[in-house]
Amino acid sequence: MGTIKAEDFIESVADAFQYISYYHPKDFIQAMSAAYEKEESPAAKDAMKQILVNSRMSATGHRPVCQDTGIACAFVKVGMDATFEGDMTIQEMVDEGVRRAYTNEENPLRASVLMDPAGKRLNSKDNTPAVVHVEMVKGDKVEVTCAAKGGGSENKSKFVMLNPSDSIVDWVVETVPKMGAGWCPPGMLGIGVGGTAEKAMVLAKESLMDPIDMQELLKRGPSNKVEELRIEIYEAVNKLGIGAQGLGGVTTVLDVKIKDWPTHAASKPVAMIPNCAATRHIHFTLDGTGPAMLTPPSIEDWPDMEYEASADAKRVDMDNVTPEEVASWKPGDVLLLNGKILTGRDAAHKKIKDLLDSGEGLPEGLDFNNRFIYYVGPVDAVRDEAVGPAGPTTATRMDKFTEMMLDKTGLLGMIGKAERGDEAIEAIKKHESVYLMATGGAAYLVSKAIKNSRVVAFPELGMEAVYEFEVEDMPVTVAVDSSGESVHKTGPQVWKVKLAS
Repeated sequence: MGTIKAEDFIESVADAFQYISYYHPKDFIQAMSAAYEKEESPAAKDAMKQILVNSRMSATGHRPVCQDTGIACAFVKVGMDATFEGDMTIQEMVDEGVRRAYTNEENPLRASVLMDPAGKRLNSKDNTPAVVHVEMVKGDKVEVTCAAKGGGSENKSKFVMLNPSDSIVDWVVETVPKMGAGWCPPGMLGIGVGGTAEKAMVLAKESLMDPIDMQELLKRGPSNKVEELRIEIYEAVNKLGIGAQGLGGVTTVLDVKIKDWPTHAASKPVAMIPNCAATRHIHFTLDGTGPAMLTPPSIEDWPDMEYEASADAKRVDMDNVTPEEVASWKPGDVLLLNGKILTGRDAAHKKIKDLLDSGEGLPEGLDFNNRFIYYVGPVDAVRDEAVGPAGPTTATRMDKFTEMMLDKTGLLGMIGKAERGDEAIEAIKKHESVYLMATGGAAYLVSKAIKNSRVVAFPELGMEAVYEFEVEDMPVTVAVDSSGESVHKTGPQVWKVKLAS
């Protein structure tokens, strides 16, 4: 039995979070590739291709698969006979590893963790502290699973206290459509059943660390009740027709994972946490012989493909786009954006609202009139990049600001990921605006279309500042047109009927 050095633990954690920022697990790539091959919906198939191409680019370029490089989570199983060198706690060692990973000069990761969450919400700047779960187990080794969980999928986590006789499948089928597409399907559903409320949530998160093996399970058949439940939920959810990015299609989930725990006779706690198309986790063991050795995957594990927009995609000059041109776009149209667009997400919208409400007005140089805003918080650029990975964030969080932006600033249109709620759709219809959707989980691919970037307002907000991007052939899909028709409503409806028949 060797003593585990603090530096070995820290180095292993730092390496792990760098590793998972640009390497998808092999099982995820295989499952996504298989889903891509059998997908029948053109829109969903296009989104899957972007995700796969982005994943390969990230693996070769060692840059994040998603601009949301997640909140760091670590599951640490400490052997009862394990010994550590030094006096740092597990939390302190994990945090130092996270700090090193997220401030790595070669591949800086986006700092998304805010201190004082119910108050000032100030960024910690290095993504610490991590969320750490420690369990004491037999043996003299330490097992660590590191995961980076993006906000878009984490925000869709659900929990319910069912009656003992209630159906878990019915609850899942009822709940998944209400989650929208902000969790970037196709991904995985992690489900925890039993224990207490907090135990069920941890079980659900832990289940997402398991390998994707649904196709193997379907071939060999279930051997217990949990596996039967996994298959039943997998088939029922995919029959909903939600599809990749919520556009409607054959595959909504690649796998369903379930962990359970004994519970009270009066209770049936059920938690559900989705993993997005930026599934990121890795497992390693420390035994006192040095830091973990993480073996890079082979590039042959990825399908060799390139992304090209469909031949009927329309090129748009964003510097001269008019309301009349916007009115001609139809739901599902693929556009290639060229020219200048502005960015802004939660904090920027809040700041804009406060300035307008106070009568102070927008700062000099910030003009949204007849322009488009892209909901994004990019990763910092390195080397010759104009910007780091810059995929869209979930648009529904900006719904409550949409009427204000369209009415008070002259904004012409918006770009984000996933669906818009009824409040935003009504505002879009009222102002004859438009909402365009970029593919979530294709952040590095999207960033290659951004040729120049500069901060135009609120630099103190960091990644949430307002930037001006100059883009070249940035691919988007018309998700809500000027009459208020939404592909996220029509697409799944059409595919649900097709799959039922």
